[in-house]
Amino acid sequence: MVEVVGVRFKRSLKVYDFDANQLNLQKGDSVIVETEHGVTLGKVAIPPHKKEKSRIHKGLKKALRKATEEDIYQAEEIRKKELEAKFFCVEKAKELNLAMKVVNVEYFFDGSKAVFYFTADKRIDFRKLVRMLASKFKTRIEMRQIGARDEAKLIGGMGACGRELCCAKFMPSFELVSIKMAKAQGLILNPEEISGRCGRLMCCLAFEFPLYKEMGKKLPKMGKRIKTPLGEGRVVRIDILNERFWVHLSSGEKVEMTPENWLKG
Repeated sequence: MVEVVGVRFKRSLKVYDFDANQLNLQKGDSVIVETEHGVTLGKVAIPPHKKEKSRIHKGLKKALRKATEEDIYQAEEIRKKELEAKFFCVEKAKELNLAMKVVNVEYFFDGSKAVFYFTADKRIDFRKLVRMLASKFKTRIEMRQIGARDEAKLIGGMGACGRELCCAKFMPSFELVSIKMAKAQGLILNPEEISGRCGRLMCCLAFEFPLYKEMGKKLPKMGKRIKTPLGEGRVVRIDILNERFWVHLSSGEKVEMTPENWLKG
């Protein structure tokens, strides 16, 4: 068994394991850890706990110490620098007529590198922009193109439901979402109705799909011709959550049915 501590970094909901290094850490503590990108600051999401070696990835890095006031001050200064770098990059991208949208900037804690996240519809030649950024900020520059869903996760915001975006609030990674999931839930396939802030299918479709799929097994398929105690007809509407459906009978009558009274036929 190994004692590990779960640490979360800014703009990330994923929790990473680190060797607790016998430190007395509590949930919410700011902590300095060693990563592949150098020393950085994070927050304790899961206090030190025992974990089997087989469940730990190789090359486990260490938590070095609790963050000091100086470390926290340095993190605040980095945030200011990131904001300055973003505005500067936006300005220079416009000057160079680059068809890109600068989404965010992330500095390594030791200032050795700055990562600029951007979206673009096509390939961008940003070599001149990188030289401008390196000259201005005196550090290594990385330009990282991201997709629309990643942009929404980084920026955050409110969804059509009135709640904070799922991807920004609690999702550590994206799940596959398909139009099949919207169909299974009986939703109108209007892009404006089933798309999130990112313009892609809403993540919540994937959350609810297993329930709809299971409950839908009790009901006939939409558009299917079926036999009922009242005669033969075609299914014209389905309400999965309330376990009912409507059939347009050959007689011209439209009737509401449940699995129980349908199966009696």
